[in-house]
Amino acid sequence: MLDAHLAGAILRLTLNRPETRNALSAAMMRALADGLETAAADPAIRVVVIAGAGPAFCAGHDLRELRAQNDRAAAAALFQQCAALMQQIVNLPKPVIARVHGIATAAGCQLAASCDLAVAASDARFATPGVRIGLFCTTPAVALSRAIGRQAALGMLLTGEPIDAERAHAIGLVHEIVPPAELDEAVDRLAGALATRSPRILALGKQAFLRQTEMPLAEAYAFASEVMADNLMTADAAEGIDAFLQKRARV
Repeated sequence: MLDAHLAGAILRLTLNRPETRNALSAAMMRALADGLETAAADPAIRVVVIAGAGPAFCAGHDLRELRAQNDRAAAAALFQQCAALMQQIVNLPKPVIARVHGIATAAGCQLAASCDLAVAASDARFATPGVRIGLFCTTPAVALSRAIGRQAALGMLLTGEPIDAERAHAIGLVHEIVPPAELDEAVDRLAGALATRSPRILALGKQAFLRQTEMPLAEAYAFASEVMADNLMTADAAEGIDAFLQKRARV
């Protein structure tokens, strides 16, 4: 259901239900949450990549499982489980990269939007199509509205129409687009670059970025100034600045 592969400092978590286009069943979400928990606890893991096996990244929730939720409390619990998973990705103190190919729809689009960076094959498609079957993608809207602008998000949510990788890149949903044959190479290159950065500084920066986005402008600058002052006092910054000024490699 979920394949975990550790190569150096990079943990790749691959959704492996290709017959369902890697639908996010309750069991799949539990497995992914466990993988992220492992990543958070292991200092040797510096970067996480989330990928999908088979012809698609992720088609969203398992509709058969959703349809079986005749009890509202059970349905709410399933959506809350998904919400907790997305927040786990956002709050992970390590960079998370989505490797997107095929389709990323509904909660699958939510998954891609919740990751810190997404690298997509040029033939990938993104959509929040719930409105077309009478189930508005309200929870995917939370991640989408934080990743892209209001007009772009509502355009996807209200129409349910898919967008291609170029449009996803233009609106900020995707960091990089590459030909399908080059997708793994591009993901490995990005993950490898991130793995060379200081884990402490990446964790500090990711947390600070998320916090300041929720603040008014003046408060955000005051907060960011304090974080940068603290950062400047770290050994990582001292060594990095000295190496730059002395035109030498970092120790």
